[in-house]
Amino acid sequence: MNYRRFGKTDWQVSEVGYGMWGMAGWTESSDKQSELSLGLAVENGVNFFDTAWGYGEGHSEELLGQLVRRHPSKKLYMASKIPPKNFEWPAKPEYGFEESYPVGHIMDFTHKTLKNLGTEQLDLMQFHTWDDGWSHREEWQRAVEDLKSSGKITAMGISMNRWEPENGIKALETGALDTVQVIYNIFDQAPEDKLFPLCDQLDIGIIARVPFDEGTLTGNITKETTFPEGDWRGTYFVPENLNSSVEHADALRPLIPKGMTMAEMALRFILMNKSVGTVIPGMRKQRNVLANTATSDGKGLSRNLYQELKKHRWDRKPTAWSQ
Repeated sequence: MNYRRFGKTDWQVSEVGYGMWGMAGWTESSDKQSELSLGLAVENGVNFFDTAWGYGEGHSEELLGQLVRRHPSKKLYMASKIPPKNFEWPAKPEYGFEESYPVGHIMDFTHKTLKNLGTEQLDLMQFHTWDDGWSHREEWQRAVEDLKSSGKITAMGISMNRWEPENGIKALETGALDTVQVIYNIFDQAPEDKLFPLCDQLDIGIIARVPFDEGTLTGNITKETTFPEGDWRGTYFVPENLNSSVEHADALRPLIPKGMTMAEMALRFILMNKSVGTVIPGMRKQRNVLANTATSDGKGLSRNLYQELKKHRWDRKPTAWSQ
């Protein structure tokens, strides 16, 4: 496993981290499977784990806390997120600051997260949604300062809305934030335009999420794919999205090098960008842990392939189903 400096936190984080959304609230997930996969990830050098209260109403946080206690001799970085008070994802301009992140709510859910994790301090807390209309509010900035000075958190960040990588730049410019989490993959290259250069300038750590475009960049989703009842992907992959996503993924198949999967190519594409601190694929199964961590070998992709993949940028705008 290779490690990268994570912005001004100065942490050395595994360039392949662990996204824990799939470990709570999704169909076909089990705690036993999660424990085995998480443990295998630690064995393979993963030291950055991203969860949220919203993942199973704290259950994913509990699983992370248990993992850390099982490995007392290793430094495992824990990142979580505060849900918006109105529990609406994503943030929208019409949602006011008070109905999203009032100070009392920020404090209450930080304490809930710490209780779920079973720790007195969290490495990284994040706002799970964001709209730059809130950036000028001093309340959240003072709350962040209080959480840091009291030792409840070490660093603070924001998670950007889907397909809105610039709707958070004003917040980053306040200097109150240490990290940013954003969708970045072969299709979603827009963060390279303004967000990444600003983060490089301000020394803000970057977390790349959704590396497989919710599954299409694994190459395993087809136009006939259906999802179990209650599975979030069933509401995301409506026909309008499923068909176009599969078509864009199919266009990549001729580019996949011999002996490489589409998923491996997708992860290696992200790791070619040195602005990224860590990428956090979901890894519910042990075989996924082994496959994903194996991409951290420093080999990357050939320059020619990388340039060809750059041509597959797909700019999309938020919709009712983009969530």
